[in-house]
Amino acid sequence: MKVLAIDDQQLVLLPLQKRLTELGYNVKIETDAAEGLELYTSFRPDLVIVDINMPGISGLDIIRQIRTSNHPDTPIMVLSGNVQDHVITEGFDLGINDYMKKPLSLNEISARVKRLIGAPNVQNTIAKSNVIIQERCVGVVIPCYNEEERLLSKEFTDYIDKNTGYHLCFVNDGSKDETLEILKDLQQGREDFITVYDCEKNGGKAEAVRLGMLHMAKKEDLDYIGFLDADLSTDLADFDDLVKTIETSDFKIVSGSRISRMGANITKESARKVISSSINFIIRKILKMDFKDTQCGAKIFRKDVIEIAFGKKFVTQWIFDVEIFIRMSQFFGLKQAKSMLCEQPLKRWIHADGSKLSMKDSIKIIGQLGQIAWVYRGKKNNLNVKGTKLDMIHE
Repeated sequence: MKVLAIDDQQLVLLPLQKRLTELGYNVKIETDAAEGLELYTSFRPDLVIVDINMPGISGLDIIRQIRTSNHPDTPIMVLSGNVQDHVITEGFDLGINDYMKKPLSLNEISARVKRLIGAPNVQNTIAKSNVIIQERCVGVVIPCYNEEERLLSKEFTDYIDKNTGYHLCFVNDGSKDETLEILKDLQQGREDFITVYDCEKNGGKAEAVRLGMLHMAKKEDLDYIGFLDADLSTDLADFDDLVKTIETSDFKIVSGSRISRMGANITKESARKVISSSINFIIRKILKMDFKDTQCGAKIFRKDVIEIAFGKKFVTQWIFDVEIFIRMSQFFGLKQAKSMLCEQPLKRWIHADGSKLSMKDSIKIIGQLGQIAWVYRGKKNNLNVKGTKLDMIHE
């Protein structure tokens, strides 16, 4: 039994293909709608699974063409995040057989496929899947410098194996230990879900994150892109909470915040905490925003502000987060920028052993803040972002 699945997001198609193949179906996938229609003609599937919201040719257009083709009775299932009543109604008017809304478990999708076209004649017993097909696809940049002792490889792989819609980009920032080799081992067999971006020379965390974010922004199937520390001081489950906030709001940036709240597990060294509080006070004065924790290493962005936030090199290596918020403020204006930014308390944050920011480094940050204030002084609506407005800082 042959199944054709068409969706512009590869991170949706790959786990679906894997599961249906395990169940004995012959599955082909396609991210380009036009090529999907050509494949429909040559492959002659017993079932077509299609998304609705795709660039160029929509899912409804594909349904129309199938229903007027030489095989108009081919069963069609829609798997989409679109829940607009008129879209669903039009789909059924065109003759679809089922409409499934993301997020949805692979178990339910498999059961619906079996109900429509039957089960392949296979003898092997397949265990139930705990994988959910998500509505959105997320890129996560993880900067790595000499992380061979701290990189929690299994936590990363376990998470992406169970949670579809995530693509991890590990940026090796010129590590002098075995970090690059560990990252390549981590990527092996998961190349569609893990990218290793190698910087031959160490450029600092700011540049590693910047290059990784710009690299991931080129991937068309990603809805949101963020960054996360390699030591998982903020874990991926908490990061996913940031994603849920941005996808259900109009915020352009959602930033994690290591502020204690009821039931949260937030631990930090007391001396370090005092210095951090002093630094955050200075930052709030510079930004003219009431941010409690700009420096949390967990943030998620809509793609349309990636170039604004990361297009130019940062002034400093460590407190580039402050520069991101300044750039947003200078591009959109302070009032509008405030409405685009969200600070969300984390459920968990643990200060990991081996953190490369010592107390001495923290004190140096005060000088770097002065540098930022000087470089960005008086700059207002002067960034140049792909021909829009603004020429921000000097290269």
